[in-house]
Amino acid sequence: MVNAEAFVSRIDSREARVGVIGLGYVGLPLLLCYVEKGFSVIGFDIDDKKVASLGEGRSYIRHIPSERIARGVATGRMRATTEFSDLRSCDAILIAVPTPLNKNREPDMSYIESTCERILPHLQRGQLVVLESTTYPGTTDEVMVPILERSGLKVNVDFLAAFSPEREDPSRTDFTTETIPKVVGGTSPAALRVAAHLYGQVVTRAVPVSSTRVAEATKLLENTFRSVNIALVNELKMTFMKMGIDVWEVIEASKTKPFGFMAFYPGPGLGGHCIPIDPFYLTWKAREYEAETKFIELAGEINTSMPDFVVHRAMEVLNEKRKAIRGSKILILGLAYKPDVDDDRESPTYSLMKRFESLGAIVEFNDPHIPSVRKTREHPQYEGRKSVRITDDKDLIVLATSHREYLDMDFSGFTTPILDTRNAVRACLGGVYRA
Repeated sequence: MVNAEAFVSRIDSREARVGVIGLGYVGLPLLLCYVEKGFSVIGFDIDDKKVASLGEGRSYIRHIPSERIARGVATGRMRATTEFSDLRSCDAILIAVPTPLNKNREPDMSYIESTCERILPHLQRGQLVVLESTTYPGTTDEVMVPILERSGLKVNVDFLAAFSPEREDPSRTDFTTETIPKVVGGTSPAALRVAAHLYGQVVTRAVPVSSTRVAEATKLLENTFRSVNIALVNELKMTFMKMGIDVWEVIEASKTKPFGFMAFYPGPGLGGHCIPIDPFYLTWKAREYEAETKFIELAGEINTSMPDFVVHRAMEVLNEKRKAIRGSKILILGLAYKPDVDDDRESPTYSLMKRFESLGAIVEFNDPHIPSVRKTREHPQYEGRKSVRITDDKDLIVLATSHREYLDMDFSGFTTPILDTRNAVRACLGGVYRA
């Protein structure tokens, strides 16, 4: 049996070495937190460019400064590698890899499965393995553990397993990795004890729950809550627009109520790795239990239809200007899915580009944080397309992301009409239209 108290003692003395698999928007901040709290940490990634950048003290994520990485490297307790055999020297292995949807909008477990396969030949007695990737309830028990047990080692006897959902929100300043409480569920009391204590060293509070399934469900509830409420305001936006009512003014007025209301805002569609994806993980798993999730599915339908609404509004604006969408030059402002980050995962701008181009429009984009389109799983045709300057020689400008640069920009002299999906533009000679 794994000696939980001895493990806890190694954590307290900083003798325990932490391994973080997946050095993206979740894994990299987590790795840095452990280094800054005195732990020796090894980061693992299949991308040798990321590994090289970290070795040189350079950041590849905009909101994480290179200076912070350089300080970590300078301690001598931090290194990154593509060699998974180094997992043998780790006491705790934290997995933070993508969990996208496939083309049928079903969970894609390939990243979790391939990561576990990489761990398998190097798994050691006494190690703790924690999954952080957002997924459906049961993944830890039904996917991760069975693969790891093919090593001949048994969970809760030879090694410990847990689930702790990531709660990162890139570029946020009021809450950081360290100040966001961490929900933790273990496959046994010993696993929970060790995992909660490990996270308790770097976050303000570890929140233990009764099982990995509860921890997995917690993250899905958090993001389904947001998805449903965003769908509500998106639907109200379309309804109020027909009534001649400004939904943003309604929201601001509603916010003055000091209880019973939480503001959510409409947009051109959902982006990021969580809200557009997580509810579909829950609806997919619910079908296994013959449970209906009509409310969640309806919210998903509304949110995924928003790019079509924006395109329809663009056609209306162009029609008002006596122009057809075919051949029109359209500039989209913002490729990132949220303001002031370089994160384009699941960005609705890709959907807008694809829809506009299918109708014959000539589409360009501007994003001060994304100079060119990186390789993506869903939209490989856009790889290498570069951000262009904002000029007043288009047929239509569509504001999709409310970057600070756009909020500060003076559009008052522009003769190109602007279709504003974020309530960010105040004046424009060509006219400001809402979508």
